[in-house]
Amino acid sequence: MAQSFRHQRGLSYLPVWAVALCLSLSLGIHSAHAQQSTQYDEFELHHSIVYTTFVAPEVAAEYGITRGADKAMLTLSVRDAASGDMAGRPMEISGRSWDLITGGEMDVREIREGRATYYIVPFEFLDREYRFFEFSFQPEGSEKVYEHKMKVQLWRQD
Repeated sequence: MAQSFRHQRGLSYLPVWAVALCLSLSLGIHSAHAQQSTQYDEFELHHSIVYTTFVAPEVAAEYGITRGADKAMLTLSVRDAASGDMAGRPMEISGRSWDLITGGEMDVREIREGRATYYIVPFEFLDREYRFFEFSFQPEGSEKVYEHKMKVQLWRQD
């Protein structure tokens, strides 16, 4: 059986968003917005937007990501900042995303690799328009549900 692209490149321990970021940086390309994080009590939510054209076709195929000039994905990971553990932990997450024309529930996909758990939310966008995200998440082991809102402006990747 053929090894996956990430295994061939020695990247098997990295989450898909990290692979996408590494690939984009190695090509001199940057994602729509650099990875950001927001602190919620002892938890740190990492969030970033990655254009799907920056994801290698092999990686996109492995994770069922449709690539295109008007497609991107929100990447999410939550970790316990107090413990110093860098691996993302499981969480319950639900929310919605919208722009001027379309909107609806977020299509959240969980990805587990070893100890790490992270999430991708693929979506289509309108050129130069804002995309809004509003979701709640509850990290595994937490009694509390947190709310997160964000908006990003995206450009077609022709």
